[in-house]
Amino acid sequence: MEASFDTEESFDDPSYLSPQPPGAVSPARRQIREIKETRVTVNCVTFPLPGEGPEQQLLKPNDWSYCDYFWADKKDPQGGACTPGFEVLLQKQLKGKQMQKEMAEFIHERIKIEEEYAKNLSKLSLSPLAAQEEGTVGEAWIQLKKSLHDEAEVHLKFSNKLHSEVEKPMLTFRSDHFKKDLKKYDHHIADLRKQLASRYAGVEKARKALADRQKDLEVKTQQLEVKLSNKTEEDIKKARRKSTQAGDDLMRSLDLYNQTQSKWFEEMVTTSMELEKLEVDRIEWIQQHLRQYTTLRHETDMFNQSTIENVDQLLQAVDPAKDRDLWVKEHKTGDVRPIDLDI
Repeated sequence: MEASFDTEESFDDPSYLSPQPPGAVSPARRQIREIKETRVTVNCVTFPLPGEGPEQQLLKPNDWSYCDYFWADKKDPQGGACTPGFEVLLQKQLKGKQMQKEMAEFIHERIKIEEEYAKNLSKLSLSPLAAQEEGTVGEAWIQLKKSLHDEAEVHLKFSNKLHSEVEKPMLTFRSDHFKKDLKKYDHHIADLRKQLASRYAGVEKARKALADRQKDLEVKTQQLEVKLSNKTEEDIKKARRKSTQAGDDLMRSLDLYNQTQSKWFEEMVTTSMELEKLEVDRIEWIQQHLRQYTTLRHETDMFNQSTIENVDQLLQAVDPAKDRDLWVKEHKTGDVRPIDLDI
C-alpha cells in the first residue's frame, strides 16, 4: 500500500532543526503516518481502496465491455502465478479460433456422412431386387428406385455446398496471421507492464531512501539535546538537504510511475476494444454460416420432397384390378373351361 504526502511539508519543515525528546517522531513524519491510505498497489498496478475517493464510472456503462472488467490480474485457485486480465482476453481469442476450427471439423464429418449416404443411395437404386414386379405396382416400384438416385444427387450437392459455403469459410476466416497479430498485442501490453513494474520498483527504492534520510535527520536532530556544536548543526543541515533531495527523487519516481501507468491504461482500453470487436466479428461470422447451413438443409428437404412426389402419384394410381387385367392378358393359358366327361 502507499500513502500520499506533501514534499515541502515533509522535507523542509523547520522543526527538523529544533531539539526533540529522545524517541520522538518529527511532525513531518507524523503527518505522513497519519495520512489515511486511499489506494492499494497490487502487482505494480495501483487501485483505489473500496469506498475511498470518488466513485469510478464505467467507460461503457451500458455494456459488459472488455475495457471495464479486466484491469486486475486473475488469481490461480491452485496458488500459481496470477494471469493478467489482458491475457484472459487473449485466451478468449485463441479459444474462439479453436472453437471455430472444431465447428469446421464437425461440418466436415457431416459432409462425410452425406457423401457416404449419397453413395449408398445411388448403389441401392441400381439393385435388381423386385425388378420383375409388373403393372401399376411395378411402375411405382421403378419410380421409387429412381427417386433414390435423385435423392442421392440431392445429398451429394448438399455435401458439396456444405464444403464450399460453410466448412471452408470457417477454416479460412482468420489466417495464420491472426495468431501473429495476437502476439503483437500480447508483447506490447506485456512490455508496458514490465515498464510499470520497473517504475514501481523505482518508487519503492526512492521511498526507502527517503525513510533512511528522514531517520538519519531525526537522529542528528535529537543529538542537539546532548551536545550543541557547529559540527552538529552542519550535520543537520546536510542531512536536511539529503532528505529534501530524497523527497524530490521520490516525487520524480512517482511521476514516472504514474505516466507509465497512464500509458498502460490507454493502451489497455484501446487494445481491449479491438479484441472485443474481433470477437463480435467472429460470432457474427459463425452466425452467418450456421444460418447458411440451415438454409441448405431446408433446401435439401425441399428437393428430397420433390423426388418423392412422382412416387406418391404413381402409388395413388396403383389399381389392383388393372394389374390383374394386364397380367391375365399377358399370361393367360386359355379361356375354355372344362366340362363333364360323357361316355
